Amino acid sequence: MQKTPAECTTMADVRTEIDRLDRALMMLFAERWGYINRAAEIKRPLKLKADIPARVAEVRENAGRNAIELGLEPDFYERLWAQLIDHSIAQERKLLGEDEA
Repeated sequence: MQKTPAECTTMADVRTEIDRLDRALMMLFAERWGYINRAAEIKRPLKLKADIPARVAEVRENAGRNAIELGLEPDFYERLWAQLIDHSIAQERKLLGEDEA
């Protein structure tokens, strides 16, 4: 049974909930990855590049804004998202054959 942080009375409770959340985050990342792959499929016939700087800036700004709205430290999450974006662009480049050029 899922517990809120306040309902956790032992470290085992806390660890169980962190593990549950980590799994949920991984599931969301896997879902996001599906969209990255689909983006490459859509970009190919449109002759779009993997790296679209305006979109990269928008996603990074969204990460910082979302962090602030949720009471999280924006610099950390902007850096985390920068890694996520870089990894996503690398995957799109691979799928689009940009690495071969």
